[in-house]
Amino acid sequence: MSGSIDMNSLVEKVRSAGVVGAGGGGFPSYVKMQARADILIANGAECEPLLYKDQTIIQQFAAELLKGMALVMEQTGASRGVIAIKEKHQDSISHIEGLLPGNIELKRMTNMYPAGDEYELVYEITGDRIPAGGLPKDVGVAVQNVETLVNIARAAEGKPVTRTMITVHGEVEHPFTAWLPIGMRFADVISLAGAITCDDPVVIDGGAMMGTVVDDMDASIAAVSSGLLVLPRDSYLVRRRSETEQQYKRIGKSGCDQCTLCTEMCPRYLLGYPIQPHLVMRSLLTTGVVSETLSVHAQACCECNICTLWACPEQLNPRDICVSTKRDLKANDLWLTPEQLQGQTREVHSMREYRGVPSQRLTRKLGLAKYDGKTAHWKDVQVNPSRVVISLHQRMGQQPEPVVRSGDMVSEGDIIAAPPKEGMGIPLHASISGKVTLTGDSIVINAVM
Repeated sequence: MSGSIDMNSLVEKVRSAGVVGAGGGGFPSYVKMQARADILIANGAECEPLLYKDQTIIQQFAAELLKGMALVMEQTGASRGVIAIKEKHQDSISHIEGLLPGNIELKRMTNMYPAGDEYELVYEITGDRIPAGGLPKDVGVAVQNVETLVNIARAAEGKPVTRTMITVHGEVEHPFTAWLPIGMRFADVISLAGAITCDDPVVIDGGAMMGTVVDDMDASIAAVSSGLLVLPRDSYLVRRRSETEQQYKRIGKSGCDQCTLCTEMCPRYLLGYPIQPHLVMRSLLTTGVVSETLSVHAQACCECNICTLWACPEQLNPRDICVSTKRDLKANDLWLTPEQLQGQTREVHSMREYRGVPSQRLTRKLGLAKYDGKTAHWKDVQVNPSRVVISLHQRMGQQPEPVVRSGDMVSEGDIIAAPPKEGMGIPLHASISGKVTLTGDSIVINAVM
């Protein structure tokens, strides 16, 4: 499948094409491909309620997915490939099962959240745990999202990343999933789903559990965008996800009764990692050395939001308090080394398999059950927006600098920003053809009619 590709050049092709992790992190994929691995995991578990982009990839672009897997397996030396899909996605399983070569298998994941977390994936598939503070490569595993693998296959053919697979769902007439140009406005994306069916809508960008609440319909999708969930501003989920730091710290300080449910239900804690949200909540009541000692229990948090949106009986916000605490740990030079974290790791919790969070029950608790009856199926549409705004900050690594000037004309696929030669980084490409305008930290392209 990959015999015609010069493997020595594949890493450079992937870098030049601007391929990043499409699962949300935006980590440059060429860096992962330089590590050796025994196993490649294609992550199609798709944890977030209502999203359907990974299933669309599997069902509509299976040939490119398998080609991308073959290329990465050859590059990394992996002899075994595994595609992780939740059991409930029988359409995806049925479609791809008969297409698998002998060295690639399916892993049917339970219908739990967050089954697609790479720490969960690696443990479920290999029985090994990624070291605390470490990466899958530390246990001989490479993990790539299924969309990323399609982009790798295309990069091998010289095709840069100019579009992202994205699901639109919630308060819209016709939920859908489609490949859309990077930099397209939320309003333009959502309009493809028909009318908005609620008053005063806002958008959760990325997913109900881990996405970000955005009320600016002029915001733009990025290479890491996976979903736009349209909801009423006064809905339960939006209100929970919109608390300010002052609010969630004040309420947490006064309301936490240290029941420990946030910790006992934490997926990373159940895997034995040194994360204990209830101790981080306790740190709100203390200062000095005591507070510092409690705060370090936030560092291993993966921000999945189980503690806040599922476990806490008081509707407090341990997740965002952990996020704020991690920021403060770094700022105050209290960040622990991977070795220190690993020294605090425990055995896998004996009750782990009984404390999974069922996806269907989670969807109901989030107030999203009314939308769950409609699947955001593939919409094969060619969209040519009149304007895109491409952020220079949408990916991990060193920020690229524009290589175009205001007034320049570009064609779709042209490089418009490039990273410094030294360090980790990737270029950005024009997602449409048109005229460039530089505006602060973004590059605007207006189509010329």
